[in-house]
Amino acid sequence: MLLTYVDESYDRDHYWMVALVVAEKHLRPLHRALDSVVAKAADRYPVDRHAELHGHALVQARDDWTRMGNKGHNMVRARIGVYADAMKVIGAHDVRVIVRGLDLRPHRSNHFGPGACPSPHEVVLRQLLEEICEHVQVRDELALVIADEIDGADDHRRHFRDYQQDAAGGSVSDNLPCLVDTIHFAPSKASRLLQAADLIAYLHRRLVSGQDSDPRARRANEMLWTHVAPRVAHSHCWVPDQHTC
Repeated sequence: MLLTYVDESYDRDHYWMVALVVAEKHLRPLHRALDSVVAKAADRYPVDRHAELHGHALVQARDDWTRMGNKGHNMVRARIGVYADAMKVIGAHDVRVIVRGLDLRPHRSNHFGPGACPSPHEVVLRQLLEEICEHVQVRDELALVIADEIDGADDHRRHFRDYQQDAAGGSVSDNLPCLVDTIHFAPSKASRLLQAADLIAYLHRRLVSGQDSDPRARRANEMLWTHVAPRVAHSHCWVPDQHTC
């Protein structure tokens, strides 16, 4: 069985989702290793041992990492060091990363009214699930999908079920046959593996968006990405044509 942890990151122009695919035997070692990253940070800096590894919070010194950004403790390099430790740990384990995106500019131009096109989340999730299933089938495995807790979770479970049965006369075994049960939603605060997916999704979006005008920030992000780049099994951004939702 493969466990697939899904998180999202988006800006005005692009909507991204990342799946972190982990075999059962690697779950506990990766969890413990990520715990160790935070424990190491707690030994050195003003941060709790149970702090959440969250990309935006780490970079901007927010939430559990606020004290590392207070006046007199603005430790940018230290926070990037924690991010690097986490990415190294993820890349050191036998995981796979799947990335799917949607260019929101043509998607918006095709959206002429409520319900005219599915939401970006629905579009990208559907494509991501297809790609996960292809990857899992090659490995002759089954997978369970676990996503970060969001508003509208029941709607997303319904979309998942509808898509499984989308083919004419279809059944759950016809579409996404390798994905078992439903999509399970969990708070990222309680899951180091969801936190790992968040770190990857946030960093990927920053890199491809080009939002970092400072060359030093760009180089730092590129360095962080090198730790997981070999684990990326698929990465694609869909650009809808003029008549496609």
